[in-house]
Amino acid sequence: MTSLLALVFPFFQAAVIEPLSAERLQAVAAYSAAHGGHALLISQDGKILHESYTNGHSKREPHRIYSGTKAFWCLTAFAAEKDGLFDLDDPVSDTLTEWRDDPRRGKITVRQLLDFSSGMEPVFGLHDNEYKDRTSSALKASIVGTPGKSFIYGPAALQVYHEVLRRKLKAEKQTPVRYLERKVLGPLDLGPQRYLADQGGAPLLAAGFMQTASQWSGLGRWLLKHEDIIAQINPGGANRAYGFGFWNNRAAESKSAREVDVEDMLDKKWHEQSWRDACLCRDAPADLIACIGSYGQRLYIVPSQKLVIVRLAKDSKPDDAEMLRLLFGKE
Repeated sequence: MTSLLALVFPFFQAAVIEPLSAERLQAVAAYSAAHGGHALLISQDGKILHESYTNGHSKREPHRIYSGTKAFWCLTAFAAEKDGLFDLDDPVSDTLTEWRDDPRRGKITVRQLLDFSSGMEPVFGLHDNEYKDRTSSALKASIVGTPGKSFIYGPAALQVYHEVLRRKLKAEKQTPVRYLERKVLGPLDLGPQRYLADQGGAPLLAAGFMQTASQWSGLGRWLLKHEDIIAQINPGGANRAYGFGFWNNRAAESKSAREVDVEDMLDKKWHEQSWRDACLCRDAPADLIACIGSYGQRLYIVPSQKLVIVRLAKDSKPDDAEMLRLLFGKE
């Protein structure tokens, strides 16, 4: 098998890069620090424009990125598809044979697990570090929404994906963790991560990784070189603002765009959430994508400007629209 890095083609299209002024950089740094930020790293076309650490924190200090972990695991799906393990639109019941006779589970696809449109209940208890058997619980999770039409953000769907990947790799005597390390973390120059395995050894896919600002920024820089991966991240399912571990700002192009605080919206029950015409910031570029981790962890990527922004914090989230407006809003 080849690495994920070798499976995709770099994006060489020339682009006009919009420079960010020193005033804008200083403004967003001040905003981040005033709202509990510990680290801010901004790079453009591979060049660091701003790097700052506050309250005694250093560039070598890793932070929990919470849901930022999801994106790394979702990238294994693109590698697995290239390796012929499955197609993203295959029913997972092709692998989970115990689901074949279930009229609802039997139609769930790999893609729906990864864009949270499978209809599965979230089962937030799976986040517990001392969980006995995440796989068994996830496979038994109730279908509470309509597969393909209901956006339900939570760890259960990802744990089912882990089991699909585990069974596909079993014949090759590989584990999903080892596959992640070979296909994704290795090309990103990252070593093994904090996996928060349950008592049976199954890692938590929804959270757990700890990274420095520079390490997380590396994911953004890598994606800027692989536009075909970014194109596959952009969703068309139950929530057009989310797919494969990344939120997007696509709706910003629409006159009906609504700025949504993702963390606040996710605090609501899934059936009370509203994602129609949702964007992160109306003034930010529409091609912006983001990993959003709880308590203010952010990775923003703007392909059109070759821009990568990492913001790390502890228990303090920013207003994404307000912070992004400081960088991209009209003068």
